[in-house]
Amino acid sequence: MILTDPDIRPAYARRLRVPQLELFLEQAIRAVKLRGDVSVLLTGDKQIRRWNREFRGKNKPTDVLSFPAAPLDGPDGPIPAPIAGDLAISVETAARQAAEQRHALVEELKVLLLHGTLHLAGYDHETDNGEMARLEQRLRAKLGLQSSLIERTHNASPKRPLSVRSAAKRPAKKASSKPAKKMPAKKSAVAATRKTATEGYGLEPVRKAAAKRAGALAPEVSRPAKRSR
Repeated sequence: MILTDPDIRPAYARRLRVPQLELFLEQAIRAVKLRGDVSVLLTGDKQIRRWNREFRGKNKPTDVLSFPAAPLDGPDGPIPAPIAGDLAISVETAARQAAEQRHALVEELKVLLLHGTLHLAGYDHETDNGEMARLEQRLRAKLGLQSSLIERTHNASPKRPLSVRSAAKRPAKKASSKPAKKMPAKKSAVAATRKTATEGYGLEPVRKAAAKRAGALAPEVSRPAKRSR
């Protein structure tokens, strides 16, 4: 499911191509082999800066933040949540990056969707010795993208360490000497009306505002992304 913040400027909103992005999101979920639904909020720099400051301590806009859902409590221990997590993307930052890369805004949003989906699957390019970068490069070619976010950043500044865009990381698939920082997580923040991973931090009010603009309550606002089998 992809929701649009009603405060996004019309000049950007007209270029979003949400049905095309939803189709790409489904393809990315299958390619990453991610289990569970993914919800995406397309917002602006002001809102993404707020979350970047609250979750990562960085008082500036960024392109994409990921919010993995926590496992549910089962009778025999934790079980996977039906919702994989949420992504928040700044359309304004994406538009600037699209101009720098000389491609369409929708192309840049696809690059960010793939990157964020990999974070939801537990990958972390700062601690996995290049595993996420290699997978992202393979998948972007498979999905028809000209470049991936990690390889693009490396090509632009090889010596600069990559910034982590996962706002609430789960442990990487391979053991790391540096434990991943965890945010208190419960359920999905965008797609569900029940308790959320980021309750009290801002995603829920914007989701409700977007749902009100669409004239319905989520999760019926938009077609949900298909689950990976």
